[in-house]
Amino acid sequence: MLRIGMGLIAIFLISFTTPADPGAGTLKMGLLKYNGGGDWYANPTALPNLAAFCNVQLGTDFDTEYEEVEVGSVELYNFAFVHMTGHGNVVFSDAEAENLRNYLLGGGFLHIDDNYGMDPYVRVAMKKVFPEQEFVELPFEHQVFHQKFEFENGLPKVHKHDDKPAQAFGLFHEGRMVCLYSFESDLGDGWEDEDVHNDPEPIRRRALQMGANIIQFAFQQ
Repeated sequence: MLRIGMGLIAIFLISFTTPADPGAGTLKMGLLKYNGGGDWYANPTALPNLAAFCNVQLGTDFDTEYEEVEVGSVELYNFAFVHMTGHGNVVFSDAEAENLRNYLLGGGFLHIDDNYGMDPYVRVAMKKVFPEQEFVELPFEHQVFHQKFEFENGLPKVHKHDDKPAQAFGLFHEGRMVCLYSFESDLGDGWEDEDVHNDPEPIRRRALQMGANIIQFAFQQ
């Protein structure tokens, strides 16, 4: 089990110095399983594709098989990167919120990707995790948009649901971003296998590049 705090941060840094094996690595991505009725299991091919892309492009050492992890489980601390998605309701119990908070304060990182419909629920759930914090919109100049890949106009728009721009929001603790929330972008859909949504290759490539930027920023901030 990874330790929180400096141990978890050290694992993040080691992931950029281990020779990449696009098939199986020493780190695993976690898919957050939560209550409330939202389809937390959406986009099953997204994380394997993102892991393989990061291994090739960033030299990370991710296993391309992710694991599901419950928000209140001690197993949460096993993962260098935790991804959360869905279309609807999100509910955290007090114990789950405390567990997620401790994971994030100890060096963990959560990426929330609204797959359309999560926004009013995930904001309430994360307020339970960090009652003293508010999501802050990230300007286009933020470092997450200027890692290996350049995104001068912020998050790419993968799928259009409403006439709203794609936006990125962060939650910060003592200057470190502990959670990045991508809204009206559908990055996870862009990470999926090509035949799932039939997205054009340039759209899928930009989605994967943005995902790689999030990984790189999270590990090196």
